[in-house]
Amino acid sequence: MADALLQMLRERSFRRGRFTLASGVQSDFFIDCKPTVLTARGHALAGAALLTAVRRLPRPPVAVAGVVLGGCPLASAVAMTSVADGPSLDAVYVRKDAKAHGSRRRVEGAAHLPAGAPLALLEDTVTTGGSTLRAASALREEGFEVVGVVAVVDRLEGAAEAFENAGVPFATLYTRRDFLPDR
Repeated sequence: MADALLQMLRERSFRRGRFTLASGVQSDFFIDCKPTVLTARGHALAGAALLTAVRRLPRPPVAVAGVVLGGCPLASAVAMTSVADGPSLDAVYVRKDAKAHGSRRRVEGAAHLPAGAPLALLEDTVTTGGSTLRAASALREEGFEVVGVVAVVDRLEGAAEAFENAGVPFATLYTRRDFLPDR
C-alpha cells in the first residue's frame, strides 16, 4: 500500500524546477501532495498510511489536526479510515489565522473535544517545521495537547530537529531521498 502511495507521489506530486517554499527558501524541487491526496485512491492510501503512523506515536491521540490547506485532506482521510479500523479519530483543521467573520475560530472541528485532549498534527511536506510549530502553538493556545507530528514527506531541511528541540515526537512516511536518492 505504501509503495503505491509513493509511486503516486512520484508521478503526480514531485516536480523539478525553481520554487520558493513557505519558509522563503529557494529550491530546485517541489513536492505538492495535494494532486495525489485529492484523488480517491490517493486519499485512501494516504489515510491508511498516516493512520498507521499516528497509531505508533508514543501517546495515542483522540483526533488528528490538519494545517490549512495541505493537511486538511490528510486529517479527513485519517478520520475516515479510522472509523473502519477503530478507535475512530476525529479531524480538526488549523487555520493560519483566526477567521475575521462568522465563528472567528482558528481551530475548526474541535469544539466537542475536552480540554487537554491529545491531538496529532498532520502535514503534507515539512521543510524547517516553522509553520507546523506555529500550528502546534495554536492548538496549545486552544487548550489541546500535541502528542506528535506526522508528515507525508520530510525534505530533510531541519524540521525533524526543530520538532525534537520542541519536544514533539515526529514521524514521516517518506523523505526527500525517496524522490532524490542522490541527495
